[in-house]
Amino acid sequence: MNLLRTADKWMSALNKFIVLLGAIALMAAALILSYSVMSRGLFHMANDWQDEAALFCLVGVTFLCSSYVQEKRGHIGISAIEGLLPHGVNRVRRVVIDVISCAFFAFFSVKTWDLLVEAWVDGQVTNSTWAPSLWIPYAMMFAGMGLLTVQLFLQIFIRKDAVSNLVSGGH
Repeated sequence: MNLLRTADKWMSALNKFIVLLGAIALMAAALILSYSVMSRGLFHMANDWQDEAALFCLVGVTFLCSSYVQEKRGHIGISAIEGLLPHGVNRVRRVVIDVISCAFFAFFSVKTWDLLVEAWVDGQVTNSTWAPSLWIPYAMMFAGMGLLTVQLFLQIFIRKDAVSNLVSGGH
C-alpha cells in the first residue's frame, strides 16, 4: 500500500500544479474574450481566433482540473441521500459510485484517445480561417479523463486500505 500512498501524493502534487495552470488558462480566456468584445465594439474588428482560443482554454480547464475537483470531493453530490443513509451504507454507496465512475471515465478516456489519434492522423482542424488543429482539445480531454480515472482508482483502493485497517484494528 506504500506504492498507492506514494502515487496518491504525486497525484495530489500534479493536481495542484494543473489547477495553477488552469487558473492561468481561465484568466487567459477571460482576457481573450474581453479583448474580443472591445475590439469588435470599439474598432469593428472581427477576429476568428478569439472564440476558438478561449474555447480551447476552457476545454483544458474543464477537463484537466476535474481530477483535482474529484480529489477534493468537490463534484456535485446528492447530500440529501447521504444524510438519510446510515454511515456504513454511505461508505458502500460511495465506493460503488466511485467504481462505476472509474469504469465510465476509463471508457471515456479510451474514446477521447480514439478522437485524438484520428485528429492527429487525419490532420483535422477547425472550420475557421485560423484552423487550429483539433488534436489540441482532444489531447486535453484525453489527459483530463485519464487523470480523473487515475484519481478515482487511487481513491477506491486507498479507501479500501483505510477501511481494512479500521476493521483489523491497524492504523
